[in-house]
Amino acid sequence: MISEHLVVSTTTDSEAAARELAAGAVEARLGACAQIVGPITSVYRWDGRINTDTEWRVEVKTAADRVEALVDHLKRKHSYDVPEVVVTPIVSGSEDYLAWVVAETREG
Repeated sequence: MISEHLVVSTTTDSEAAARELAAGAVEARLGACAQIVGPITSVYRWDGRINTDTEWRVEVKTAADRVEALVDHLKRKHSYDVPEVVVTPIVSGSEDYLAWVVAETREG
């Protein structure tokens, strides 16, 4: 069963880039709101090496029917070759808030 409300997360290498991704998603009405968390430390393997870098996480709340467009938008606007884009279902929450999420992902 697919949730009606989702959180789409990505990470990027600067606060400025995170702000751009967050604002772009909300301006395009692909997400109702976005939070930026950071700095965080990410440890990962890339090109055969273990890397440790500072990143900022962007978490965008959206409606299920907007998630594909949001994921495409984040991938297009992202500076990474292979950006992290993870979709997590919201299984429960404030009905008023979740209704607002849907309303904000619609054209005004």
